[in-house]
Amino acid sequence: MRALPSAPVEKVIVTYKSQAAEAGSNAAAKTDAAEKAAKTGEDLAFERRLAGGAALVDLGDAATSQDVNEVMAAFRADPSVATVEPDIRAYAMAVTPNDTDYAKQWDLFEATGGMNVPSAWDKTTGSGVTVAVIDTGYAAHSDLASNVVSGYDFISTSADARDGNGRDADAKDEGDWNATDGECGTGSKASSSSWHGTHVAGTIGAVTNNTKGIAGIAYNAKIQPVRVLGKCGGSSSDIADAITWASGGTVPGVPANPTPAKVINLSLGGASSSCPSVYQTAINGAVSRGTTVVVAAGNSNANTSGFTPANCSNVITVASTNRAGSRSYYSNYGTLVDVSAPGGETRNATDTPGTVTTPENAIYSTLNSGTTTQSTENYKPYQGTSMAAPHIAGLAALLKSAKSTLTPAEIESAIKTNARPLPGTCSGGCGTGIADAAKTVDAVTGTTQPGTVFTNTNDVTISDNTTVSSSIAVTGRTGNAPAALKVGVDIKHTWRGDLVIDLVAPDGTVRNLKASSSSDSADNVLTTYTVDASSEVANGTWKLQVRDVASGDTGYIDSWSLTF
Repeated sequence: MRALPSAPVEKVIVTYKSQAAEAGSNAAAKTDAAEKAAKTGEDLAFERRLAGGAALVDLGDAATSQDVNEVMAAFRADPSVATVEPDIRAYAMAVTPNDTDYAKQWDLFEATGGMNVPSAWDKTTGSGVTVAVIDTGYAAHSDLASNVVSGYDFISTSADARDGNGRDADAKDEGDWNATDGECGTGSKASSSSWHGTHVAGTIGAVTNNTKGIAGIAYNAKIQPVRVLGKCGGSSSDIADAITWASGGTVPGVPANPTPAKVINLSLGGASSSCPSVYQTAINGAVSRGTTVVVAAGNSNANTSGFTPANCSNVITVASTNRAGSRSYYSNYGTLVDVSAPGGETRNATDTPGTVTTPENAIYSTLNSGTTTQSTENYKPYQGTSMAAPHIAGLAALLKSAKSTLTPAEIESAIKTNARPLPGTCSGGCGTGIADAAKTVDAVTGTTQPGTVFTNTNDVTISDNTTVSSSIAVTGRTGNAPAALKVGVDIKHTWRGDLVIDLVAPDGTVRNLKASSSSDSADNVLTTYTVDASSEVANGTWKLQVRDVASGDTGYIDSWSLTF
């Protein structure tokens, strides 16, 4: 987000081997610091013991980088020292983007209806990932240009393409306007060009921190415009070929894609009771090549099962939510919806169709001011599942960038598993909830947030005069366990005085939580113990060990937990 300041190192962190006197004695660590000071000629002083057991040694504010290197070399040469490292500085990274219209992007940051995107940017911004936007093509926009790579025009009919030819290497959006009612079939209406693909692209990958416009979700990813929608929409044959080409597959008569996409966004669809085989074949091929395919659920306030490609397999189907965190009145729903994302809502369901009463509640993104052909660039709020899908495509790009080995199935699973329940309402089915970008990125990068609770709810029978245990596998932590590790215990037993309860650390160290007592005849153990576990590595298998020391009363471990 910004260049980091350079700060001198003033302290080093020394971890002694467990058998060394300095590992447990502050006096010994202080003496060692004095000895190293005499050896190096530096002004060293033991400052304090850290929670993990290491010693913090102060070098003074006049230490140069050469002084630091000499001190660290002296500690490394000591056979009683396990590790020595500089006490480096960290800085806040989730800086609010300076894009002038960022405040309008509630969909990224608001707690109620937003997708918690900014907190993910500390770990990933989409670098190294190309996202194909299979749509109307690209209307030139300065807030996108540096993130756009060459795409392709897959519209095979020149009249629909409006560029005087069929397929070609120019993905320029020539406009999708209709001049008269009925021009595109019964019930179709005259309309201006939508510049739909450019709006979708901005949500995914608008250039960020450029003091203009908006911020993209995966703002260091590349956007590949692939044109399939022109006059009167687009054909399934063209769209299927575009999916194949975008993911690196071979399309007869079309040059190979030099920058295959690892994410495809399909904010398009039509009515169909089943997924056409031409779509499913193309999607399966894309997924087999490692490309995640994201599809809009549709805007008919109906079951997604009747709309395609949202009803295809191997895709992430996305419903739309509004600023209040409820299903948008127009959004399709149903069991085929995988997850929801902000798509906006600019009127109530009971308002006159076409009425826009709250444009600030839609999704603000890049656009063009032309009514038919391209004119000047601008920004405008749109609503639709077409706007929801690119939020998930952007998140998929963040995940793929953070962990390149993720498969499409793993990306889908991570997004769905880490979604949060809708704070509003959803009738009909909105998938697993609203996607949470930061939580999902943390999950795939193995970062567990402070305050995380690990729980085992499996019952374990406690018989007379026996010892039993229940395990919890802790993962995703860095460093040691806290000095105030919370151990929540729920044991059902008819004479709790019979029980000895211990916490066993991953290295086998036993800490007693409760002793037996022949005079304690009360039922059950329902409490939380606080344990200083700062000398223990956090990750690993922890055990709650329960020993029954008498006869006549039995019970079971109902559940227990560790709070880090």
